[in-house]
Amino acid sequence: MLETKFIPAEERGSLRLMIVLHGLGDSMAGYGWMPQMFRLPWLNYLLVNAPDPYYGGFSWYEIEGDAASGVQRSTLLLRSLLDAQRDSGFATEHTILSGFSQGCLMTLETGLRYPHKFAALVGISGYVLDSAALLQEASAVVKEQRVLVTHGRQDPLIPFEKVKIQMDELRAGGIAIEWREFNKPHTIIDEEISVIREFIEKSF
Repeated sequence: MLETKFIPAEERGSLRLMIVLHGLGDSMAGYGWMPQMFRLPWLNYLLVNAPDPYYGGFSWYEIEGDAASGVQRSTLLLRSLLDAQRDSGFATEHTILSGFSQGCLMTLETGLRYPHKFAALVGISGYVLDSAALLQEASAVVKEQRVLVTHGRQDPLIPFEKVKIQMDELRAGGIAIEWREFNKPHTIIDEEISVIREFIEKSF
């Protein structure tokens, strides 16, 4: 079971949900600012901690060594979490799965394989393990899926060109990724938040 924190929408009774996955060494506590920044009163938030402790925060997979086994384990945990949200009334088609850095990778690796269509997938400053494998194992609904991926041209941790090549490969494979570039390092900036907010509004 993954540790989570639910932040209810201002509009009571709303069943629109955004699931947020943090990056390496961070935690769900680092994303409590989202409701105030996005200003979407009809949106619920589910903040999620990764399973592995990492220097005061958490990690979704090993950053060095065998990343694949950790990604596979975390994907199974996230699938269980997504299934549980469906059972509790939050339909996948009204849910956005999102993440930053490692959380971006988990968003794409999990979301593009999940058998149900999301309202959208939003990945920030991340990458995928193997674009060819992901295309081969993608769900039957993947070509209907809305996807936004953003990245910084000055990112010192996850090289911009590598990620752009991966996203081009996924797009060539039929996944309709909206790709947005920003003049930023490995972080989230105000201009980017505005783009993501507009994308979220258009996804419901």
